[in-house]
Amino acid sequence: MSRLSPVNQMRWARFRHNRRGYWSLWIFLVLFILSLFAELVANDRPLVAHLDGRWYFPVVKTYSESDFGGPFASAADYQDPWLRQRLDDHGWAIWPPVHFSGSSIHFASRQPFPSPPSSENWLGTDANGGDVLARTLYGTRISILFGLMLTLFSSVIGVTVGAIQGYYGGKIDLLGQRFIEIWSGMPTLFLIILLSSVVQPDFWWLLGITVLFGWMSLVGVVRAEFLRTRNYDYIRAAQALGVSDRSIIFRHMLPNAMVATLTFLPFILCGSIALLTSLDFLGFGLPPGSASLGELLLQGKNNLQAPWLGLTAFFSLAILLSLLIFIGEAVRDAFDPSKAA
Repeated sequence: MSRLSPVNQMRWARFRHNRRGYWSLWIFLVLFILSLFAELVANDRPLVAHLDGRWYFPVVKTYSESDFGGPFASAADYQDPWLRQRLDDHGWAIWPPVHFSGSSIHFASRQPFPSPPSSENWLGTDANGGDVLARTLYGTRISILFGLMLTLFSSVIGVTVGAIQGYYGGKIDLLGQRFIEIWSGMPTLFLIILLSSVVQPDFWWLLGITVLFGWMSLVGVVRAEFLRTRNYDYIRAAQALGVSDRSIIFRHMLPNAMVATLTFLPFILCGSIALLTSLDFLGFGLPPGSASLGELLLQGKNNLQAPWLGLTAFFSLAILLSLLIFIGEAVRDAFDPSKAA
């Protein structure tokens, strides 16, 4: 904290003063870190195994069944009762807390799918036999990473376009505004539905198409800030001294615009996560079988007799989006000088 400037120290103090946003940030970071290391929390492979004097690390390396003394050279199935019994009799294994991954199917279940919560499946199974807790954890990771990457790429493009429009003004600003008005009127959802019938969507395809139509959210804020500051005396002095336009834009004017921009980022992230969830719910998102919160919501709608599916998806989304909204409110207060800590 001592390395921060006095202005940033005051902003950090105002952020901490908002207790709801401050603790929401820490809770969100904990959930994000857990989802990043989901393989160590929910996996159908042991973390470490020791058999017949040999060490195995299935969580990071794929072993064949013959490596454990089996007759086949195919990949080892750690849910196989034979392999589990062999590990119990001639060695040991350390398992993650949840013995299922995002793509596992509980073949040994004695109840039809979707099955209710039990000691094996803490939040039950879905209609395909997948563990709901594991799929929620993996789906949360995909949602957060998608939202972060979409927010980052769209913000970079939007800030750059807004800075160029606001700095140069004139015909560049006029033509840019007309283009944005036309581009923002494109029916993004219909285009995604149309393209999904031609191309099998995946993570990167969805990210690219959503960035293509979602970069305009920050253009207006940055453009207005640049239009306001481009006539300041220190900007005119820099131009008179021959400082390049690029240096003036990114070194002297952009820091002022970033104050307003940063307050919007948590809300843009919230909207990005909701967008991916909506596409998965409608069936135009990630490939079938991928762990996602939208797919879990769809299963909850299609299986009303299994309320744990809809409730898990609802509370997961509600908690995640609420945390981001609280963080956004705290960031907005932090950059508001009228808020005294």
